[in-house]
Amino acid sequence: MIKVQNLSFSFPQKELYKDISFTLEEGQHCAFIGTSGSGKSTLIEILMDPEKHLFEGKLEIDPDCTIGYMSQFSQVDPTTEMTVFEYIGEEFIKLQDEITAMYAEMANTSDMDSLLEKVQLALDALEAMGGDDYENIIHKQLNLANLLKLKDASISSLSGGEFKLIQVMKEMLHSPDLMIMDEPDVFLDFENLNALKKLINSHKGMLLVVTHNRYLLNHCFNKIIHLENMELQEFDGRYIEYNFSLLQTKIELQEIAVAEAEEIERYDGVIENLRAIATINSEASRGRALKARVKFQERLEARRIKAPFVDIKQPNIQFGLDHQVEDSIAIKVNNYSVSFDELVLQDVNFEIKSTDKVAIIGPNGTGKTTLLRDIFKNNQPSIEINDDINVAYLSQLQGETLKDSNTILHEFIDAGFETYDEIRAYLVNYGFEGEILDQKIESLSGGEKNMLQLAKAAGVQADLLLLDEPTSHLDIYSQIALERAIEEYQGAILMVSHDFYSVVNGMDYVLIIENKTIRKMSMRKFRQMIYASHFNKDYLQNEQNKKAVEMQIELALKNTDFERAKGLVDELEGIIKQL
Repeated sequence: MIKVQNLSFSFPQKELYKDISFTLEEGQHCAFIGTSGSGKSTLIEILMDPEKHLFEGKLEIDPDCTIGYMSQFSQVDPTTEMTVFEYIGEEFIKLQDEITAMYAEMANTSDMDSLLEKVQLALDALEAMGGDDYENIIHKQLNLANLLKLKDASISSLSGGEFKLIQVMKEMLHSPDLMIMDEPDVFLDFENLNALKKLINSHKGMLLVVTHNRYLLNHCFNKIIHLENMELQEFDGRYIEYNFSLLQTKIELQEIAVAEAEEIERYDGVIENLRAIATINSEASRGRALKARVKFQERLEARRIKAPFVDIKQPNIQFGLDHQVEDSIAIKVNNYSVSFDELVLQDVNFEIKSTDKVAIIGPNGTGKTTLLRDIFKNNQPSIEINDDINVAYLSQLQGETLKDSNTILHEFIDAGFETYDEIRAYLVNYGFEGEILDQKIESLSGGEKNMLQLAKAAGVQADLLLLDEPTSHLDIYSQIALERAIEEYQGAILMVSHDFYSVVNGMDYVLIIENKTIRKMSMRKFRQMIYASHFNKDYLQNEQNKKAVEMQIELALKNTDFERAKGLVDELEGIIKQL
């Protein structure tokens, strides 16, 4: 239904795509992945409104193809006065009202033929959306997402996560041929993420979903489109299979590259010898031999395989400390409470030690962000932070820590860096270099803004990291780099997160919100709780085993031990089959 051929597009300051091609066909649930800032959202804009963009190449869209869209920045309008049911069924109800009004008009019309034609068009549109069965369809969708209890609730009373799911249902019930969703999972709690998975898997039409969420990627899609370094590739199959295929290719390419490097090195030696001889002996045949060897070496260099999808550079996130961490209490919360229109949290008590890594877990709208922000502000008698520790804060509301009107360079001058050269050398580790450093922060993607927040947090030598949804908007490579940085960090972390993998892979224990208060839960208990609600038995353990084997493969490749790497790949394949 959609065919893109040799598409190229650029902004004045950045080339995004060069001769990319792909197709989208009926029945495909396609995940659209790529590192932050690679142009995924821009490509979606081109698909939705080609006339607004000057691009080279061909874009063929079936003229009958309807496209539905859900933005990553959807928010509840507090002035909307309708129930959840009325909001989802708005188009159905509007059509029914129009049809009822037209039937009433028939008693007085002088142009019955025209009116009958309008009635038939409206009936056809209603039938395309499910006909008179729309109430039952909406009930089924709400029940699937475990939100039937909210049917009669005001739309303005929903949490951000609940509203996202309601929007997904509303768009899906319009039955577009292609449904496009841009990061629909961001900030969803565990329950709502599971509900989104069910809605995606139950949808009959085509889907194109931008996501970095590993849970959704592993469970929801039968096609992958990967955009990287101006190039694009397609893969028919699950994400976990795609990742495995990339790893196999990486081993093959590195083995070839090592063999070619040895060949080039050998020819370098031969050329040096020929040059030495040529300077002493000026025979023409010696010069021709040297020229031929040089040309052959140039062909070897040109033949080197460049694989933009195989070895993507991860950011080097380091929350290092230049001093020894003393055993002490970093945070003490005593009888903390918070309320808005109603009580959200009460009688909250906990302590975080100087080396504890702790996740706050709870449904959307239960006060997690407010608690973390209050700890950072440290202006309440119920919260005590050790005077000797330095605190860094990452906010899910990126405008709290980043100034949109600043360029990246100015943002880091404001943060205490002394020279632009110092900033440039520092930000290369986080994937920022070249002209992007002169861009204003407002022009960056959500993932790039979060990476800047991480870079700022890492630059202050903090003893305590307060991280509010740090993996949101981050691409998978950055998420893995963040997990590694958390694992190596020696200080204390208090993190709000709905990401299974970050919590399980990096935290010592969790603080779980239940009945408007907080209790401590061990990782063993947390895993059991997650298994009961979201995963098959041993899923997370298999995920951790998979990660451990992948790290062993990386080490083997680093040591150019290709035989060991290939043996580990066979072991990895067995684990993947269990997933």
